[in-house]
Amino acid sequence: MISYYEMGGGYQVDFDKIKIKTIIFPVCFVILFYWILQNFGLIGRGIQFIFNLFLPFLIGCVIAFILNIPMKNIERLLFENVKKESKLYRFKRIISYLITLAAVFFVLFLVVVIVIPQLTLTVQTLASRLPEALESLQRELDTLMQRWPDFMKVTGSIDIDWAGITNKIFGSLQSGFTKVLGSSFSIIGNVVSIVVNTVVAFIFSIYLLMQKEKLAVQSKKVLYAILSKKTAEKILYVARLSSKTFSKFFSGQCLEACILGLLFFVSMSILRLPYAVLIAVLLAFTALIPVVGAFIGCAIATLLIATVAPIKAVEFLILFLVLQQIEGNLIYPHVVGNSVGLPSIWVLVAVTVGGNLFGIVGILLFIPFISVLYALFRTFIYDRLKKKKIPVSEFTSLDDE
Repeated sequence: MISYYEMGGGYQVDFDKIKIKTIIFPVCFVILFYWILQNFGLIGRGIQFIFNLFLPFLIGCVIAFILNIPMKNIERLLFENVKKESKLYRFKRIISYLITLAAVFFVLFLVVVIVIPQLTLTVQTLASRLPEALESLQRELDTLMQRWPDFMKVTGSIDIDWAGITNKIFGSLQSGFTKVLGSSFSIIGNVVSIVVNTVVAFIFSIYLLMQKEKLAVQSKKVLYAILSKKTAEKILYVARLSSKTFSKFFSGQCLEACILGLLFFVSMSILRLPYAVLIAVLLAFTALIPVVGAFIGCAIATLLIATVAPIKAVEFLILFLVLQQIEGNLIYPHVVGNSVGLPSIWVLVAVTVGGNLFGIVGILLFIPFISVLYALFRTFIYDRLKKKKIPVSEFTSLDDE
């Protein structure tokens, strides 16, 4: 509050009673905001430098979180009835971790041994058959024009040089390959950086998994020491909700992908469709991408089969549509659908926004992320309604009007 007293015929402000902070804080905020606008590029480079500096540790946290999902289930399954005094119980964490790591490397081994060589062979087959396929298409067009002379008059002036198109395609590929070789030193430097970051992240993830209980206790101590008890409890609640949601989502996606891959392997083996093992593994991996992943796998698989037998590719498309309906209506809702508690419309929003921002990684992360925000906002709304003494039943009756 400002007070005045008379002095020399005038008035003088008693500054001792002015709340200085109400003036200093807004002024400091305006100065800081102006400085940020003037040095936006410098701040961006600083944030990028810090992000790159801590990138291995962030990757390590992601690796530890993903590996912890199967590891804790294995630990609970194998050592639930083991006495704590036994020597075996002391090594439960290491044994569970080694089993999890072996399972991950086995999956990667399947990809390297089955998928990559077969895809490479298919691309080579497509490249060798492309000129022949273009010539066959030209002959079909010539036959079509002979059957319909009027159509031939309209299109007769169009001269398509398929050989020239083919040469341009392979010329572009050759030019791109030359540019890649020209930047080999840059590529080697990037590979070395990736390898170093991966090794550091992997070692850091091991430390996190082996000491996760101790780190959790230390984190709680820091939160309660720095923040108020209410704020610390809110942060811990959000952390537990996020961990639970992300764990359920990733475990559900992996289980659903395995089921879908097994269905395709069995059905394709019965129908004697080619590349049964390859396509089953491929679809299992692409199914890890929500909503759009299965269709990406379908496009690649159809192309693979079409190189061998076009009629079989049509059969595969029919099979895919049938199994997709079974997966979408029966498997996914029970295995993944209710695990994150997110309505379908928000799943579509999460996939679209995450994909546009961060690609495939964004699609994988934004569904559980939006699910956490949805759960927090839902809790906030229900608490507000409860404080205003408005029963939720009043809104459910609106559906009947």
